[in-house]
Amino acid sequence: RAVQSNLACTYKAMGRLEEALNLYRDVYSGELILYGTAHEQTIISASNYAWTLKALHRYDEVKTLMHKTLPVARRVLGESDITTLRLRWNYASSLYLDSGATLDDVREAVAMLEDVERVVRRVFGGAHPFVAAFEESLQNAREALRARETPSGSA
Repeated sequence: RAVQSNLACTYKAMGRLEEALNLYRDVYSGELILYGTAHEQTIISASNYAWTLKALHRYDEVKTLMHKTLPVARRVLGESDITTLRLRWNYASSLYLDSGATLDDVREAVAMLEDVERVVRRVFGGAHPFVAAFEESLQNAREALRARETPSGSA
């Protein structure tokens, strides 16, 4: 599975997302069989799989995967673990980026990203590269929320 994961990462870096997705899905399925849901490696595999689904705009699949994985990650890895934070980021991003998102979905995404950004800043410090990435995602989610809350025709 390590070789498949490395190859998937290479495909992802090359922009060959469908090929990366197939490998990440296979790795995740294999980890589920080998370790079960409550193992760190399975959760990391789910995170890689979710990221690729999100990159391919397959938001419903991300949300389904995150509904299963997030509670387990929180319990097994903890709220401050980087993998748990990435899973929450993927989930929240999938909520607000989805063209079919409701206003409540976008509000949930903003609230989750605000929490994640605070935790990342507290745990890793303001200079950590993830802080800027989380801040950008939070800003984008807030813009999506403002756009949803502002009636069309008013500025």
